[in-house]
Amino acid sequence: MSRSRLRRLALVVVASTALLGLGACSVQTADGEASPTGATAAAAPAPCADASPVELADIQPVADPRSITGPATACLADDAVPVLAPHPQPSLPVTVVDHQGTSVTVTDTSRILALDMAGTLAATVYSLGLGDQVVGRDTSTGFAQAADLPEVTQGGHQLSAEAILALAPTVILTDTSIGPWDVVLQMRDAGIPVVVVTPDRSLATVGSLVQSVADALGVPAEGASVAAELEQRIDATEAQIAAIAPTSQADRLRMLFLYVRGNAGVYYIFGGESGADALITSLGAVDVAGEAGIQGMRPMTAEALVAAAPDVILVMTKGLESVGGVDGLLERLPAVAQTPAGQNRRIVDMSDYEILSFGPRTPEVLAALAGALYAPSDSAASR
Repeated sequence: MSRSRLRRLALVVVASTALLGLGACSVQTADGEASPTGATAAAAPAPCADASPVELADIQPVADPRSITGPATACLADDAVPVLAPHPQPSLPVTVVDHQGTSVTVTDTSRILALDMAGTLAATVYSLGLGDQVVGRDTSTGFAQAADLPEVTQGGHQLSAEAILALAPTVILTDTSIGPWDVVLQMRDAGIPVVVVTPDRSLATVGSLVQSVADALGVPAEGASVAAELEQRIDATEAQIAAIAPTSQADRLRMLFLYVRGNAGVYYIFGGESGADALITSLGAVDVAGEAGIQGMRPMTAEALVAAAPDVILVMTKGLESVGGVDGLLERLPAVAQTPAGQNRRIVDMSDYEILSFGPRTPEVLAALAGALYAPSDSAASR
């Protein structure tokens, strides 16, 4: 199975899980916004409220990072997407052939909708300097600039045709990670240009995704500049992480990404070609799921988790909240408690909106996670 097909399958599983298992469990967060994950709203202040930028150059390498104990939250200091191409001037009309081979002509970018499972597309539009032209958002778009935009998804990640049409978009950017697909086709039948980009999300696709979005919006030169800047910064961040991570493969942290949705009893291991594998490798760690031959996303089994023996488990913040924090995770999943990660409470969480978005904040995401792994007392919040 090709990487693209496997990734799409994984995203379909995530979408199905969100819609069937969590749609009825959505609650209101402290600020009144419906939670996309069904997590219980926490009364305590967010652990990232007073976060500072992680300076990897200031981190002193630990001889054995496996000696670090306790949980941590990886935090971004700024909740806003960086605008890397201010004041672009789209050259329109533009015709592109999208990911599905469909020729699409875009004549107007004054009212943009950018919709996908990870919130990456909207963040990319903002990074290209076209955020003022975005008129709505999906439930996964959680960065500061888009907070007041109306949502066009309901019950998790379901597109609402009525909500979309009410915003009168002049162009829609989306992928196959969000649906129903009939709604996308309905938008095309209504005469709205719909550009479908790849659903692949990984470190390797950050630059190409930026370029695809930029081409569709008539700002290809800005796309090339932003893509080059992001790729350079990702490379630089990876080099800094390599300087503080153990050089020997045998000494590196063994890590696993666990997708947790306690309200629905959903627990998945993310393995090879899921995006999580490349993230873990870039953090100077060993992807134990991929090592065990797990591909894409697979329902967690106690046997697989114990056999993988991770030193650190990565989770999404709202997922961790949905099981009652670290204590709840260890109680609900005794297999976690049997791993080195569980025994040392080495659970590292990061915002659902950020950890696997692979968008314009990727360098900062990598730095924040590296800080939580290698210097949690200095650069991450305790949970």
